[in-house]
Amino acid sequence: MSFSMQVKKELFQVVPQARHCRIAELSAMMVQCGKIDVDKSGHLHIKLQTESGYVARKCNLLLNRLCRFTLSVCVRTAKGKKTSAQYFIEIQGDEAVKKILELLKLKTLGKDGLLAADGMVVLHTCCKRAFLRGTFLASGSVSNPQKSYHFEISEQEKARVQQLLTLIHSFEVDAKSIVRKSYHVVYIKEGAQVAELLNIMEAHIAMMEFENVRIVKDVRNSVNRQVNCETANLSKTVNAARKQYEDIILIRDKVGLHELSESLEEVALLRLEYPEASLAELGEMLSPKLGKSGVNHRLKKISEYAESIRS
Repeated sequence: MSFSMQVKKELFQVVPQARHCRIAELSAMMVQCGKIDVDKSGHLHIKLQTESGYVARKCNLLLNRLCRFTLSVCVRTAKGKKTSAQYFIEIQGDEAVKKILELLKLKTLGKDGLLAADGMVVLHTCCKRAFLRGTFLASGSVSNPQKSYHFEISEQEKARVQQLLTLIHSFEVDAKSIVRKSYHVVYIKEGAQVAELLNIMEAHIAMMEFENVRIVKDVRNSVNRQVNCETANLSKTVNAARKQYEDIILIRDKVGLHELSESLEEVALLRLEYPEASLAELGEMLSPKLGKSGVNHRLKKISEYAESIRS
């Protein structure tokens, strides 16, 4: 089972106790999966279609707990194609449809019968959590934190994107949106904020698993960066010491170290004797002792003298 499906399985099991939160969550799933349809006789239907068994079962559960209407539920698999099962829930009857729309504070968008939720359904913080949970169950996904940090919710209608962004931003989570083909995508890519949103939707087990993976990855990355930095510094130090050694050998063989000043000759002799010593260690061997910057200054003078010989 993918990490995204683990999250949805956990969210399916979260059933709000408050009626207004049940309304908010069901409203969100209706918005994502449902639409208003008018049959040949002019009667209204609300039809929900989803590939998620969790969504179908939770919609049915919440409908039964909130109200009693005539429901037609069927499951089928597309013939001749290797596709997942399609779940359908249909609410029939003009009165039932009108009551559902009023109860869930839903309104239609355009001629396609698509639905949108009124802002009244998410007045309370708990209802915002429930609405985001229902939205994610219906059309969201989250990547495995072992691979990457990515949370997204697909939206068909631009008019619903701003409402979703406003809800997420109200929890101080920095969600953004892009257009991907014919869909609008609300997404989050920062690991800590993905974990926070899982917590907001009450996927606490998934959030803990996500955070454990993220902490291990962060520590590993931090150690790797530190090791790489230390390796680079060590390589730089070794290369510098080798260059200093070669410069001193050149001076010794061409003109003799006695051509250097007394202070420079002292450092040159120490570098020849201790080619692997650090600047600080060389400074400790001098009399009087000298700091790293002082030793480095003298070695630079030696290097300049060697370059003048080469040229």
